[in-house]
Amino acid sequence: MLQNQDTMEILSNSTSKFPTLLLTGIPGLQSSHAWISIPFCCFHAIALSGNSMILFVITIQQSLHEPMYYFLSMLSATDLGLTVSTLSTTLGILWFDACEISLYSCIVQMFFLHVFTFMESGVLVAMAFDHYVAICDLLRYTTILTNSRIIQMSLPMITRAIVLILPLLLLLKPLYFCRMNALSYSYCYLPDVIQLACSDIRANSICGLIDLILTTGIDTPCIALSYILIIHSVLRIASPEEQHKVFSTCVSHVGAVAIFYLPMLGLSLVYHYGRSAPRVVRSVMANVYLLLPPVLNPIIYSVETRQIHKAVLSLLLPK
Repeated sequence: MLQNQDTMEILSNSTSKFPTLLLTGIPGLQSSHAWISIPFCCFHAIALSGNSMILFVITIQQSLHEPMYYFLSMLSATDLGLTVSTLSTTLGILWFDACEISLYSCIVQMFFLHVFTFMESGVLVAMAFDHYVAICDLLRYTTILTNSRIIQMSLPMITRAIVLILPLLLLLKPLYFCRMNALSYSYCYLPDVIQLACSDIRANSICGLIDLILTTGIDTPCIALSYILIIHSVLRIASPEEQHKVFSTCVSHVGAVAIFYLPMLGLSLVYHYGRSAPRVVRSVMANVYLLLPPVLNPIIYSVETRQIHKAVLSLLLPK
């Protein structure tokens, strides 16, 4: 009886339902965090200012009140959300060595992080559909992509993101966590948090797989199908000059798709199959995954989209 009590006491001291988690900066480079924070601050400043500027010029320029730019403003909004959701923990570690975070705070961060990630995936699908209609059914473009239709497309993106992430976060409540609660990254990444649990996580894994299928598993084939139809239509009816002109309009979106999905794939592969990889590599991949789209998307669209380029220049360099 006494032995059973001792066992229960040890177990209760080694596990917790509401633990304090430890975030990780750049492993092995803790002494250089102050210097590393300089490029991180620059990247965050570029992401915040670039996406804010695109939102601002689309709002004030009447000529940009078109479906293509509405979708671009949604992309910029989700990129802003991704940047802000991890800004406090990342810079807190680099500046103040503030590694501790409560499970509740971690859940809040994961909610916004994954909601904006799911939303961005949906926005990229909507932008692919916009390109398809503009290229393959131009005469009906304004009748298909009306303002009400755009709202009807955007509301399911938000609803899907919230509905998919809430069960995953609620399933964290019954879990017990071991005392060694060191996370792998400078922000709370849901698979990383789940792996710390001492309880059975089969329900979490199944729910996560369902979410993956209902987001990336649906969105990437839809984007690929849109471009297959675009390529088939363009090659069938257009001259080489027209083909080049049409395909050039897709460069920005293809770039946005690549810089969103490739780092996501890279982080997933490193997390699941790269356990032997140096921790610094995994940490860098995690930060690239979140920083690359918000930093590069406004640059790509400002350079490649003539109307955005002109609007930004007129804002920065007024006559």
